[in-house]
Amino acid sequence: MQNTKLLLNSLTLVGLLALAGCSFPGVYKIDIQQGNVVTQDMIDQLRPGMTRRQVRFIMGNPLLQDTFNTNRWDYLYSLQPGGGKRQQERMSVNFNDSDQLVSLSGDFMPGVSRDQEILGGSTDTTVSPENQPSGQPETPAKPGSAEESIQREIDTIETTPVPTPAPLETSPQ
Repeated sequence: MQNTKLLLNSLTLVGLLALAGCSFPGVYKIDIQQGNVVTQDMIDQLRPGMTRRQVRFIMGNPLLQDTFNTNRWDYLYSLQPGGGKRQQERMSVNFNDSDQLVSLSGDFMPGVSRDQEILGGSTDTTVSPENQPSGQPETPAKPGSAEESIQREIDTIETTPVPTPAPLETSPQ
């Protein structure tokens, strides 16, 4: 009798502890955000030839700076809504040896809104010769079109050095 009562109490306790680990409906779970928030507007502001300081001003500090490849910055962002599936976005920014922006790769692409990407487009936004369709030469833009004006604007971008302030005089007068 005593053993049966002890066994019943033990099983009840184990059952309650097991249920405590389950998620009950109506229990609030917080959203978990990690990393750098990167928006399409930020990406649209980036231009080839920008310095590291200019990119840092627009994008913020990178989440990852590779010690073996100092010319690459990685921005990662993940969001897990309470009880939902985790969503992750990444963006890599590459510089040349003279600290100027040369390329972007990741889940964002300059000039492409998230709606366009969702409705039709690939998730691989790395632009390289391997991703271009082979066998078809690139056709030039029609004169007077928006594509031609954008290309003209890109071709005329000049890098400008970031002005450095003159040091303050420290000698008393």
